[in-house]
Amino acid sequence: MAKLTIFFGTTLVVVGLAGYLCTGRQSVTALIPAFVGVPILILGGVGIKPAREKLACLIAAILTLVGLGGCMPGLIKLVPLLRGHDGARPAAVYLQSLMAVLSLIYLATYIRHVMTRNQSGKPSGKS
Repeated sequence: MAKLTIFFGTTLVVVGLAGYLCTGRQSVTALIPAFVGVPILILGGVGIKPAREKLACLIAAILTLVGLGGCMPGLIKLVPLLRGHDGARPAAVYLQSLMAVLSLIYLATYIRHVMTRNQSGKPSGKS
C-alpha cells in the first residue's frame, strides 16, 4: 500500500503542477492537488518500512478524504459544464474533478486493502 500511496501522491503533484502551468500560472489554487500530494507522497515514503506502513497509509487516507471534501464542489459543477453550460473557471472544475476521481480510487483501494488485511488476519503481502 505504501508504493500505491507514493504513486498517488506523485500523481497529485503532477496534476497540480500541470494545472498551474497549463492555466498560465494565473492562480496558485491550481497547485492545490500538489499541496495535498506532497504530504501524501512523504507518508508513502514513511510507510515503506513495514512497521510504519499501517499508520502512514491511514494518515494518507485521512488527508485524501479531506482533499476529496475540498474538491467535491468541482465534481458537482462538472455535470453542467459537460452538458455545454458555460461555467466560471472551467479549468478549476476539471482539476477539482480529476483530483476527486483520483482520490476516490485511492480511498477505494485503501479500504479494500484494509478489509482484505482484516479478513485474513495478516498482511496481504501487497504494497
